[in-house]
Amino acid sequence: MVEGRSKIFERAVNIAAGLALFTLTAGVVWWQNTRLTVLYDLCGVLEHATRIAQGDLPYRDFPFPYAPLTFLTQAAVINLTGAVYWHHIVYCCVVAGVGTVLLWRIVASLFRDHLARPELTAFFLAVPAAVLGIYCVFPYPFYDPDAAFIILLCIRWALALERKGFPRVQTFLLGELCVVTLFVKQNIGLAFLGIIGICLLISLAISLWKKSSLRPHLYFIGGLLTAFLAALFVIHLTVGLDNYKLWTITYATARRTPSFTDMLSVYNDRMLFVFPALFMLGALLLKKYSEGKVFNAILGTIAMAVAFLWPVIYLIVTPDPSERAERLDNLWPFVFIVTIAVVLFARRLSGVAVMLVFVIIATAHGVFLSQQLWGSTYGIWPLLIILVALPLRSLFEGAAPPIARAGTVLAALISVAIAVAGGFYIYSNERLSYVSFEDGDMMHSTLPQLQGLSMRGDFIPDFEELVKYTDENIPREDGILLLPGEDLFYYTTGRHPKFPVLLFDVTNNPYNAEEIREKVLAGGIEWVILKNDLQIEADTTIDSKDKIFELLKPDFRPVESLNNYEIYKRRHAGDPPDEENDGDDSDSSDDDSGN
Repeated sequence: MVEGRSKIFERAVNIAAGLALFTLTAGVVWWQNTRLTVLYDLCGVLEHATRIAQGDLPYRDFPFPYAPLTFLTQAAVINLTGAVYWHHIVYCCVVAGVGTVLLWRIVASLFRDHLARPELTAFFLAVPAAVLGIYCVFPYPFYDPDAAFIILLCIRWALALERKGFPRVQTFLLGELCVVTLFVKQNIGLAFLGIIGICLLISLAISLWKKSSLRPHLYFIGGLLTAFLAALFVIHLTVGLDNYKLWTITYATARRTPSFTDMLSVYNDRMLFVFPALFMLGALLLKKYSEGKVFNAILGTIAMAVAFLWPVIYLIVTPDPSERAERLDNLWPFVFIVTIAVVLFARRLSGVAVMLVFVIIATAHGVFLSQQLWGSTYGIWPLLIILVALPLRSLFEGAAPPIARAGTVLAALISVAIAVAGGFYIYSNERLSYVSFEDGDMMHSTLPQLQGLSMRGDFIPDFEELVKYTDENIPREDGILLLPGEDLFYYTTGRHPKFPVLLFDVTNNPYNAEEIREKVLAGGIEWVILKNDLQIEADTTIDSKDKIFELLKPDFRPVESLNNYEIYKRRHAGDPPDEENDGDDSDSSDDDSGN
């Protein structure tokens, strides 16, 4: 009876802890959406999702350098519930909240039967994900967070199946689920599946050497191959394999892959030689604690926590958000080094746990192929927490109660440090420094389609003015070219794009200015809408809209000047001559557009 009550109480505590993690994470994502919007990234997903929801197929009907599943998911949301922005916010809140709960259960599973207080220690380590969860930095639909969510699902399922002896059907389905990552984000999926393949080959060789059963490996491989071949077959029937390869591999690689030197630059920090040494020294001091030296325990715990406390110390040392963010991001290479060192020397991990070390490190480097360390970690912070958990399990497994308590204290220190530094990181918007967050009143959209859209400055009211003008003056069947396209225009208006490119940046736009002019004139584009003041830094990301428009200008005449947009109409025989002051306005708008 007492044991039954204890299990009920433990289950109730776990449910409460899970709900707390979910609610806190979802609340942070919602709060982020109430205070900021990055139009460029938001449009990059929802404008393309709108096009797909209207029936266009990526790769075949328009150039598209991304894997499809995030966009297909958001297109399904649009088709099911209509174009209402807060629905996408809810999606992000739910996925982020479940992701943090998955992280907690993964760490608890890694600690169970190995540490004295597995649930409590796992909870401590999961808390930072409430502020650095997969959708906390970018609080709107995006592919890296979605890919991280699938990886967390795969890890949680793999650990659960390991305890059951890898039953046939579930192991087969796990193999299929792993393939999904490849069609959410190419670089993440390729790295994830590639390292899994290497680990499988090693595991197969070990099983052959030990003459153990190969069935779990074969079921998993069967799931991988079945899902991969099925995906290729669907792609072949819908958009064509050649089109898919061209845009998601050949073109995307040419536009986004960094040099090998840039990839290795994450290891250039001199402190990377100091912090791992301190961590290992602290581990040795804690081992001495078994001899009853309390001072060794205190000193050892602090030494192991120094690298994690360093970003918090920098909050006091410097007010520069970029310096603070760099110290937090530097935890990644530090944790890579420490985890590998502990695994090689302690040799206490086995099975899925030891594979996780190499799977996560290789996958993280695959993520860095997009924007290196500093730009790519926004959606994968829970993977760092798993890496932190692995050396802790290896070092404190089977430890005596005094050392086990030191391990719990260390986990709490790490948790507080990452949570505090992470909180300042997302509050400062340092990861989003490539856009201009204007001063002024917080504005909320009044359009039904954009309920939940919030940002400071005049971008929202200016865009709503544009929507009103187009509804009243531009026929819905007319083709429109928006330069550079950082607004939710097609999502909001429900119009169908007539031009293959929706966002004129270095990733989405494969055409030069001359090719764009040819396609505009041949494609029946009747209107050009030029945005003057951009939220994104035009000189670093958006292709030169001035250069594009200069080539288009002889074929279009100015018809209206709104607060932040210039409207131009295609010239046709019999059109009235341009008014002199209209020409002046267009010239001034060209000057302004370079700001």
